[in-house]
Amino acid sequence: MASPPSPPPGDRIAKVIARAGRASRRDAEKLIAEGRVKVNGKRIDSPALNVTEKDRITVDDTALDPPAAPRLWLYHKPAGLVSTDRDEKGRRTIFDALPEGMPRVVSVGRLDLNSEGLLLLTNDGGIKRRLELPATGWLRKYRVRINGTPDDAAFEPLRRGIEVEGTRFQPMSVTLDRQQGANAWVTIGLREGKNREIRRAMGDLGFAVSRLIRVSFGPFRLNDLAAGAVEEVKARVLRDQLGLGTEGHAPAKTRNVRRRR
Repeated sequence: MASPPSPPPGDRIAKVIARAGRASRRDAEKLIAEGRVKVNGKRIDSPALNVTEKDRITVDDTALDPPAAPRLWLYHKPAGLVSTDRDEKGRRTIFDALPEGMPRVVSVGRLDLNSEGLLLLTNDGGIKRRLELPATGWLRKYRVRINGTPDDAAFEPLRRGIEVEGTRFQPMSVTLDRQQGANAWVTIGLREGKNREIRRAMGDLGFAVSRLIRVSFGPFRLNDLAAGAVEEVKARVLRDQLGLGTEGHAPAKTRNVRRRR
């Protein structure tokens, strides 16, 4: 029986354009479809093409910059911003609010409009996809304020896992921290990130969430980073935590802005 053909060398053209910081992978595919990308002087019309460092790639007849080294930033997202790069309702996004001098970045996951706290940003699509994979399973912790006067036993359904309107949420760690008048503060840890998971689960128990702050994502912590501020993760820490090689990229088998106020 013949062996399957080996994949062509190199990486997909859209991935290379994205790593060079010219556009997101999706936008790179649009550029290709619009006939604005050339490889070795020849216009291409399909992203189904692998290229290597020997190929000369241009977008709008301008050569790509060399691929940037992977970088990761901690961002303290304020409430009132959406986490997408553009919003159909015209609301302000996190990318509108980032400090000047930031390169083109994408967010690792999202925090909804009214949530705040730690959001990871990266210039590397591979890192983004890797951190968002369910298999990564990094614990995300949140400080949550709810309306009501619960006792600890009220949260047992969340610790066992709960189904809300047909969506199954995995078990969460829940600690009742303190009562503050008509509100209670709890700390919640979870390893998945389904849409509005904490708000929906708490609502099913009869508790409305009035404030939600993500304080950590795996080994990365918000600490005292001010709202709206950005801090870059040191390259050494990034390599250690993500298992990146000395070139800054993930091994083949897995494939400087700082401002505090």
